[in-house]
Order: sequence, then structure tokens, then C-alpha cells
Amino acid sequence: MLRRYNTIKYNDVANAPGISVSIYLQGCPHHCKGCFNPETWDYNGGQELTEDLLENLFQNKINKNGIKRSLCILGGEPLCEENIATTYTLASMAKSYGVNVYIWTGYVFEELEKTDLLFEIFENTDYLIDGPFIEEEKDITLKMRGSRNQRVIDIKKYLKKEKNYVIIV
Repeated sequence: MLRRYNTIKYNDVANAPGISVSIYLQGCPHHCKGCFNPETWDYNGGQELTEDLLENLFQNKINKNGIKRSLCILGGEPLCEENIATTYTLASMAKSYGVNVYIWTGYVFEELEKTDLLFEIFENTDYLIDGPFIEEEKDITLKMRGSRNQRVIDIKKYLKKEKNYVIIV
């Protein structure tokens, strides 16, 4: 079942390398102090994510004008119970179009309950940026992260059981 989203940026250059389509899901349990998008916290806010919107996103936007974009799934919280099925749908659709997938979560990777659904999401994800935003560790010079405690995790390396799956600490 699809949930709600707050914003979609079709030509985003701020979140991942290159150009991305970034979708901000609605609803977050973390409520981090200093969060840059607290408007995504309310699970009932934003707009309904529909099948038609997804079809348009992947058929007309993700590779518009011959530019191959990545998909960035942010929030809110993409991996909370309320949004995890939507995250799975987005990631699996993106992979069917050959698109790189980046997911931001406020959860710490090692503390995530590794359910079957989460592993299915991982199979369709390239990079996971983990950890809550901590205002006291804010650093605007970091790539793909807002605070120094957050990490970029190469999910493909993790699934291959490689030890060096954390690529940016």
C-alpha cells in the first residue's frame, strides 16, 4: 500500500552525486532537533502517493531528456513501519528502470531489525545513509549527510558480506 509524500524534486543536485529525483515521504518518528524538513513529520500531512504519479515518475521523469537520474528516498522516515512498503515499491520500481537508489534513514543501520522486507529493499538499494540528524554535529560541508555521525553505507558490499561496507564515516 502506498502512503503519502511531502515533496518530489525532479532535478535535484543536492542529495546524491549527479542529478536525482528526490522523493520526501511523509511521516517520521524521530523528530530530530534542527531537522531541515519538520514538515514531513506528520503522517497525515503531504499528499497521497498514487499509482498514476509513480507511473509518470518512472516513465516520464526519471530519465527525462536522456539524463539518467538516481532516485533518492528521504523523509520523513522511509524505513519506519508506516513507510516501509512504499519505500519497497519505490526502490523496486527504480531498479526495474536501471536507476541507482539512495535511501536516508534516521535509524542506525546495525540497530535496524533485518526483516525479509528490509532485505528486499536492500536488494534494490545502492546506498543507505543512516543515523539521526544531530544538530550539535551539523556540518554543511559533508556530502549526502547533515551531521558527522551519519554514514554512507554501500548496501551491495553489505549483501556480499564484505567487511568494508561503510564507505563514509
